[in-house]
Amino acid sequence: MAKSLRSKWKRKMRAEKRKKNAPKELARLKNVLAKADTDVLMDKVKEIATVVTAKKLKDDKKMDDDAMEGDSNMKMDTDVKRNKKSLLDQHGQYPVWMNQRQRKKLKAGRTKKKGKSKQPKGLAW
Repeated sequence: MAKSLRSKWKRKMRAEKRKKNAPKELARLKNVLAKADTDVLMDKVKEIATVVTAKKLKDDKKMDDDAMEGDSNMKMDTDVKRNKKSLLDQHGQYPVWMNQRQRKKLKAGRTKKKGKSKQPKGLAW
């Protein structure tokens, strides 16, 4: 039941929301721990989670883009070789977006019996 398109979309959006709110939650956790005067050291919290600012991410992305310009002549080997008729890749896997009904329909089309068909039962005149 949890394979519908709606539930997949909901899970995806919840994951994005978690990513977006993670720095805020960590800051709030650090504030609470600082005010609590407990035995918990901030070093332990720093080991568990790392906060990356947007500025640092942009700088890293810019550096990666600069590095990619130098390697533009090299072709990456991540292209998936997929059969256009059956939509299977080289490992026999269907695309992520395809649901079970579509997979079943394509598989049935591939595995049709080839040979003589039996005569229908009935009167033989």
